[in-house]
Amino acid sequence: MDNSTIYVREKGTLRRVGGIILAQPKPASSCRRTNPFLLRKEHYIFTYNEEGSLRYTTKSLFDISLLFVADNIHHVDSLVGFPEQIGYKVFVAAEESRVFLNPDISPKVLKLFSDAYGEMLLGSLCLRNRFPLLHERMEEVRAFHSLKSLDLFGCRLGDNHEIFQHLTSTSLASSLTQLFIGGNSLSDAGLQRLTAPIRMMRKGLDCLQLLDLSYNPLSERALRYLTCLPKLDKLNASETNMKLGTRLNATIWNLLGLIQSEKPLDTFDHSGCKTEGWADQVVTQWEINGSQMPKQKKIEDSRIAALRFFGRQKFVRDVLNTPPVVADGVEANSEKLHFYRPATTNHKTEKQISSTTETHVKSLYYNNKKRKPEPVKDVASHQTPPTKRSSPLALTAEDIDLLNSY
Repeated sequence: MDNSTIYVREKGTLRRVGGIILAQPKPASSCRRTNPFLLRKEHYIFTYNEEGSLRYTTKSLFDISLLFVADNIHHVDSLVGFPEQIGYKVFVAAEESRVFLNPDISPKVLKLFSDAYGEMLLGSLCLRNRFPLLHERMEEVRAFHSLKSLDLFGCRLGDNHEIFQHLTSTSLASSLTQLFIGGNSLSDAGLQRLTAPIRMMRKGLDCLQLLDLSYNPLSERALRYLTCLPKLDKLNASETNMKLGTRLNATIWNLLGLIQSEKPLDTFDHSGCKTEGWADQVVTQWEINGSQMPKQKKIEDSRIAALRFFGRQKFVRDVLNTPPVVADGVEANSEKLHFYRPATTNHKTEKQISSTTETHVKSLYYNNKKRKPEPVKDVASHQTPPTKRSSPLALTAEDIDLLNSY
């Protein structure tokens, strides 16, 4: 543990390791300073026998090595190829050492485990109405690139949040299937910006099947930005600027091939969303550590007066204590606009949807006289959901302006 040279045998060859500063041992007790021949206490297990006498047994070499690796986990290059049983024990040991509370090394260590074990590290992450945790641990959240479900409902993302780059990255393209971004004040321009990399480069969110856009000021115009999601099967558009009616049903059917559900879909119920994986307790540690505000040190009276004058303390306290954008009671009593892709075998339902939407569209064309009415196609030809429209002009003028802004 001193500053001597370290050699490592790897793949049959011996190489010298330089520039690595190993973790220092725990502070020694006073008895060790008086008796330098006493071994480190963390290498022993202390118990009591039936007579009440103190006895100790040595830990196994595996346990000693495990603690050593956990204390120096930020120096490990890769865990790819290590059995998951060993990886889990190393992760638990690092968690007990509170490695993931250190913001300097936590992102690197989480990426180390995520590269090796993927979904086992964290397959589902729920940050519903926990925007302070998201903003404080943004780098750590980016390390989870094997998520299947991500709930960011009520995290106050707005239209230009940095998490958008992670959502449309290639790392999540092959894994993310469920995304909840409702209650984030996301407008049409924000949804356009979110889907711009997908529409322009044809990469990102390739496996997304469920999307929650509820409680956002979105209009029907924003639906065309969702045509780039090839596997979208379920959509939640409740409490948006979209008005329920045959026009909305026709638009969603023509663009996305989805029909309205008469009953609320259980998949949009928050009770089924939770954080699952090895790192579920790590997320809990982050939240508990963030809620425990450190004690303020004594400062000068002038400093206190300045803070009170500008109201900074009150502002921070009000922001942290602000209730979520959507309360649970309001959300439960609101009208649901849930859409889903019907099964190919349900011919009767699809025939009814096709005839209803085409009749309504035809009547609108005749009444408004804005353009020539499209001929009504045979009902039998709509037994399968229509394919999403692919225009030869993939990029509009708005997309070009948005691309030039990067």
